[in-house]
Amino acid sequence: MDLKSGYPYWAIKNGLLRAFPPLEQDLRCDVAIIGAGVTGALVAHDLVEHGHEVAVLDQRDVGWGSTCASTALLQYEIDTHMTDLAKAFGVANAALAYGSCVDAIDQIGDVARSLRDVEFQPMQSLYFASRPRHRKALERECQLRAQYGIDVTWLDAPSLLEFSGIHAPCAILSAKAARVDPYRLTYRLLGRLANQGAAIHDHTRVEALDVHPRHVELRTSNGAVIHCKHAVIAAGYESEGFLARPLAKNRSSYAFVTEPIPVEALGVLETTLVWESARPYIYLRTTGDHRLVAGGEDDDIDIPARRDARVAMKTGKLLRRLAALFPRLAPHLQPSFCWAGTFAETEDGLPYFGINSRYGKRVIFAMGYGGNGTVYSMLGAAIVRATIEAKPHPLAELFGFNR
Repeated sequence: MDLKSGYPYWAIKNGLLRAFPPLEQDLRCDVAIIGAGVTGALVAHDLVEHGHEVAVLDQRDVGWGSTCASTALLQYEIDTHMTDLAKAFGVANAALAYGSCVDAIDQIGDVARSLRDVEFQPMQSLYFASRPRHRKALERECQLRAQYGIDVTWLDAPSLLEFSGIHAPCAILSAKAARVDPYRLTYRLLGRLANQGAAIHDHTRVEALDVHPRHVELRTSNGAVIHCKHAVIAAGYESEGFLARPLAKNRSSYAFVTEPIPVEALGVLETTLVWESARPYIYLRTTGDHRLVAGGEDDDIDIPARRDARVAMKTGKLLRRLAALFPRLAPHLQPSFCWAGTFAETEDGLPYFGINSRYGKRVIFAMGYGGNGTVYSMLGAAIVRATIEAKPHPLAELFGFNR
């Protein structure tokens, strides 16, 4: 799959941080992970931390799929409201999903601090009502989150305007959020694992997966064979190629990053992620060097050539919306790079982690689909490990294939 268009900022900013060799000979390991994006890196990190011998394989360069196109807003907030999840799965499951995502942000912070230079920064998150008719839904949402211990503040229109300069009916301000450089996080994690003896191989395409009662064999395009006890499919939006039927709908999202903006002009945006209740929604956050990353204008286009042709037009629309939302920023909205990327939406907004009946217990899927994929992947790493170790996990059923 061609997963991105244009010039994703993280890859240009960082360049090729480290070269990993393609696999040229057979190997044995406990767990082979297909996919060296942020999901595969977090899964590998968790497994190695708990004593498993891993190999990570990717057909591209490390982090060169959807990871480098991510805008990396780390939010506990799921694209599906907590109130809607409660209707679908019960309030206990909705609270579990949201509360686990709150915890995952801190867990990502712990990993990031052990690596140091990945631009992790705690933030707050502002979720504003795009239309007056959205007010009641947001009021119910804020009340339910607060009821289950999430640190939220209700802002009416005057309070929202004073806080952010946004003219909108109301908003939920959440204390828990963060930002990170997803590309650098992935490289730093996999680089450290390689230094610890893990087998990390990019430019290695897995062409066959054979499941046996006691092991799995992966065969690469150049004839190498990986013998492992378990295989993890963490191939991002290409993971569905291993399944009998699609579980999500592929869409495209568009983004740009500005030149550095004076801190005084950014104001509250320096410490606050912003998104809205409209679907599709606009979303934005700052970088460590005071640039503004904005994204949105999602569409159903999943044909690379058509997506490529829309990047400039979609950037123009995002710029106009952002200038209308924050008029004081208009003189500073000069895009440095713009891009688009494939993302997948599940029907309920939840990811898929665990075994699928097509392969049995020795193949585990790690599909962090949704608007907060990195947060999902942090949670999913523990689900994957629990599945391999035949241990229960509280999220296994809710994030599993049989929900």
